[in-house]
Order: sequence, then C-alpha cells, then structure tokens
Amino acid sequence: MAEKTKHQYDESKIKTLSSLEHIRLRTGMYIGRIGNGSNPDDGCYVLLKEVVDNAIDEYIMGHGKEVAITIADGRVSVRDHGRGIPLGKVVDCVSKINTGAKYNDDVFQFSVGLNGVGTKAVNALSKSFLARSHRDGEFAEAMFKQGKLKKEDAGKTKEPNGTFIEFEPDPEIFKDSEFRLEHIERRLRHYSYLNTGLKLIFNAAGAEPKVFQSRHGLMDLVMEELGTDGSEPIYAPLHYAGKTLEFCFTHSNSRYGETFYSFVNGQYTSDGGTHLSAFREGLLKAVNEYCNGKFEGDDVREAMVGAVAIRLKDPMFESQTKNKLGNTEIRTELVNNVREELLHFFQRNKQIAETIIAKVKDTQELRKELQNVKKLARERAKAITLRIPQLKDCKNHFDRKKDKGRGTMVFICEGQSAAGSITSCRDVNNQAVFVLKGKPLNVWDLKRDVMYKNDEMYNLMQSLNVEDNTEGLRYDKVILATDADVDGMHIRNLMITYFFKFFEQLVHDGHVHVLETPLFRVRNKEKTIYCYSEAERDNAIKELGGKPEITRFKGLGEISPKEFQQFIGKEMRTSQVEYAPRGESGPIFDFYMGKNTPERKDYIMDRLVVPVEE
Repeated sequence: MAEKTKHQYDESKIKTLSSLEHIRLRTGMYIGRIGNGSNPDDGCYVLLKEVVDNAIDEYIMGHGKEVAITIADGRVSVRDHGRGIPLGKVVDCVSKINTGAKYNDDVFQFSVGLNGVGTKAVNALSKSFLARSHRDGEFAEAMFKQGKLKKEDAGKTKEPNGTFIEFEPDPEIFKDSEFRLEHIERRLRHYSYLNTGLKLIFNAAGAEPKVFQSRHGLMDLVMEELGTDGSEPIYAPLHYAGKTLEFCFTHSNSRYGETFYSFVNGQYTSDGGTHLSAFREGLLKAVNEYCNGKFEGDDVREAMVGAVAIRLKDPMFESQTKNKLGNTEIRTELVNNVREELLHFFQRNKQIAETIIAKVKDTQELRKELQNVKKLARERAKAITLRIPQLKDCKNHFDRKKDKGRGTMVFICEGQSAAGSITSCRDVNNQAVFVLKGKPLNVWDLKRDVMYKNDEMYNLMQSLNVEDNTEGLRYDKVILATDADVDGMHIRNLMITYFFKFFEQLVHDGHVHVLETPLFRVRNKEKTIYCYSEAERDNAIKELGGKPEITRFKGLGEISPKEFQQFIGKEMRTSQVEYAPRGESGPIFDFYMGKNTPERKDYIMDRLVVPVEE
C-alpha cells in the first residue's frame, strides 16, 4: 500500500493576505455569487448597488436630489450631487478597508453601508476604477487598476458638488458577466419608491435615457406589482409613512399566496428578516384585536400584496450582500408600532376595515374546506397503499436541519420506458425515480385543492414531503428528466409551472433542475461521442472524419441502460431552473400557461417559420 504524502506544516505555510488580496481571492465573502448577469443577485449588479448605495445615502442625509447612472461597453459610472468625498480622503475612502464616514452617526445616520467595505470591494474587483470628488470649486481624483493606485490628480472645477465613480468589472473574475438592463431598471425603480422625490437618470448605450422618480413611495411599488398580472386591489392600498417606518398593502382579487417586499435603509432584503416578520405579527395582532377574532397569519395575508421599509441606525445583516436583517432587539417595538398604526387606521376607515375582515373570513372558510379535502385525500391514499406506487425510492434522504443527504436526487420521468432506463442503472443509495403516468395537469389557473383531488399531484407532493412547507424536503435535487421532443418539453413546462405555483420556495432555494441528455450519438469503430446540441454533433463528425454513424435520440427509453448510466453519473449535466419573483415570472406564466389561447395562437402564427423547398 502506497504511503500517504506528508506535507510539512510550519511557519512558511502561514499566509497573511492584504485586504485587496483577500477580496480578490475570497470574492464570494464580499459580493456573494459571481454569476453571468442573468440573475439580479449576480455579482456585477452587487458592484453597481454598492456604488449607488453611497449616492442614495447622500440623498437620505438631505444632500443632492439627482443621481445619474450610465452603462456603456461594460463600463459603469455613477454621478451624485451630494457633499462629495472630502478631497484629502478620496484614495483612502475607496481603497482602504475600515476607512469611511459610515462609523460616524453625525454624517450617516441611516446608511445602507455597514462598514465602508462596498466601494473598496468594487475597486478591488474592477479592471479599472476612477473616483472623483467635487467640493466647493475644487476636485480630487484617483485612478486604480485591480485595486492598485495608478494616478492621482487635483485642481479647480466648475462642476457642482458631488462624487463621480466609474468602474469596469474585471473580466478575470467576471468571466461571462453581462449587464441586463431589466435587472438594473428594476433595482432603480425600487430605489425611487424608497426615496420619494429622488430623481434617478439611467443612460444605457443605444437606448433612450430613462428617469425613475416616485411621488407616492411604497404605494407606487404595490400598484406596479399588482399591474404585473392585471390584479385589482379590493380596497385602496393602506399606506403609512413615518420617519423610520413605512408600509403599504392591499388584498388582490385574483392572487394566490402573499407577495411582500422588504427593505432596510433602502436595501432590498430579498430574504426578509426581523422587520418583515415583525410587520406580519403586528398586522395579525391588529386584525384580531379589531374584530375580536382568532385568525391565523395565513388567513390574513392570503392574496395580500405589500411592502415594508425601515430605517435603522445599526443594521445587522447576515452577510455583506445584506439579503436578510438580523436585528432581534427591534422586534417588539416594531410589532407595537405596526399594530397601533393599523388600529388607528381601522378606526378611521371602518369600511376598509370591514372589507379586510370579510376577505380574511372568506380565506379562513376556504382553508377549513381545504383541510377537509386534505383529510379525505390522506384517507384515500392510506386505503390504497402505504407506499407511493409511482416512487422508486433511494436509501438516503436529504435532511436540511442535520445537513445530511447533500447530492440525493429524485428524477421525475414520463412513462415506464424512460423510468426503466434510469431505474436499472441508477445509484440506489442516492437516486430515486418518480414516474408520471402521462401529461400532468396545467395548474397555473387552479387553486391548491387540485393537489388533493388529483392522485398524481398528491403523490408527488407526498414523495417530496413538501405538503406544509419545504423544510422536510426528502431530496436535495428534484430533476425533471423528460424526452427531448415536443411532448417532453411540454411536460417539463407543466412541471415547472407546478413548482412555481405551489412550491415556489423549492425553485427559490435552487432545488429544481432539468436533466440534460444527449440528442445525438456519433460513432465509428474506434470512438463514440455523445452530443448535446447540433453544434456538438457537427464538431464530432469533423473529429471522426469519414462517414460516422449518427443516431438521433428522441426519447430516454431509446438509450440503453448501459449508455444511460454515464448520463446520470459523475458526468451528469443538469441546468438549474432559475427563480424570478412573482412580479417577473407571473406575466410569463400568464401568457404561456394561462387561458389566453387565442393570443398564444396568434403569437405562434406570427413567428412560424416554414421551410422553403429548394
């Protein structure tokens, strides 16, 4: 038996990184995921956010009412009209960790930035970075490359006070990143809603300048969210705006679930936190106290669209990317503030209060009916069998709390033929198979009770163990394994619709994937190449030369188990189903999966390409 290689561990192995080196080496600690720009949380948008946040902080403190953002050829510039960085500290403020005015409450009381790290991270992660400050007729500027100072300048200027930052994300780190205008525009709209009166001017190469400015704050956000799928509020949105707390909400006439946006000091907290949970608790207490009821939170918030924003002196987030607020000490006071303001509103607006109570009562009745349907479904399932006939389970299972079962997966297949290929060559320890009997229901316009009335939907929900929430999910990955033909694509879309509609959190947390299987097999006597696209097929033909045998796979059942084993083994290719908030994904599902068949038909006919015979 070979001896293990021994590595010497002494003083020479201990390294001390500079802050610049640490940011570039451990990028994820500072900006989260790098990504390619397709997701609004990707790193390139975090860089932009960090710079714009500083401009917003100036506005919050009463300096400057306009910010210009420009993007051209991968370069980004942000110009505010605030106080400008003190001229003698321009270099320090954009390059030295733990340097900045965010530590001084007299200068920044409600800052988004925590420790003055953001701009330094942008500088360190940029191919080029320019900071220029204008103050009272003078300017100072500094140019950097990959965080290293290259040039300084200073002098007189006629420019108004403020700060100008220009940067280009470093392609060594952001290899495939590309800014998408829709993600930037959405973020700028949020900034305008949270800072009533602030004017944000967005200039993108080849596009007309856009101005984002809000007059009604969070009410504009709520109304925009309702407009994404044509929902109508059943009463005028209830809007409260104080110095440190603002919230707005209404109930929709055609929504499922709840949609809430939460913000801290202008920062969108996509994962919520103390402020959102405190708002929900205050809302529930106010409703129950007003009508002497005993409603549950889900009864009150069903079909509700709303937003809550707070300003806080010392926000504590879970990471530098600030997605979730962790300040627990604010909870009690915030719950009481929300409760008191809502009770005052209900007393002054009794008609709206009664409308809310009527809506909540309807939801409660529907929930009780659903519980009865659930009970019947469970009894029926037990009467049939204790096992789920469509599930071929594996030995290990995912346990989020104990952090066990990472890498376990369940393949959702169509028909026995495909399931047979996967079942015969799967890893029985970590790979399960769930077999669909045919095309599943299109559930986009259906209510949750369909899962208890339809055996297939119910069995899948029970197999995954996600009936009440996603905490008990039994598999780390839920993989859609459908044929590479029109029917297979349709089934895949129906299943994605099912998860987005009823189990959105699974998609949000990155558990839903699509199995990529080869479309072609190209081989000669010496070599076999599996190709996942026509381009790969053409390259394989060139590589093998001559006239190789080409097979087009249409169904998973056509691939022999021996061949299939490698496609679900170590070389398996999957694509994660990307999550988008209901406001973005809703209109897409409405168009492609809704009841607007004539519109879809016209769309297809207008874009139909008919091959011309030569």
